[in-house]
Amino acid sequence: MEPISSVLVFFGAATLLVSWVYMIIISFKADYAWGFMSVFLPPLSYLYGLFNLGKTWEVLALAFVGSVLLLTGLF
Repeated sequence: MEPISSVLVFFGAATLLVSWVYMIIISFKADYAWGFMSVFLPPLSYLYGLFNLGKTWEVLALAFVGSVLLLTGLF
């Protein structure tokens, strides 16, 4: 793997991790059940974000940027 690809993969994964943690915080503020489900089932956290775009659009945009960085680094 080239050095630039490694950097892109690292920052993409870090950005996705940050967005997931931020999504967990938002989920816990809304309801404890959503918060616990987001912790134990990470894809459900982004599904919650799609249903509550008013509160979570920034987090979803961050997750999109992280996904783009990760996929660019892998391919």
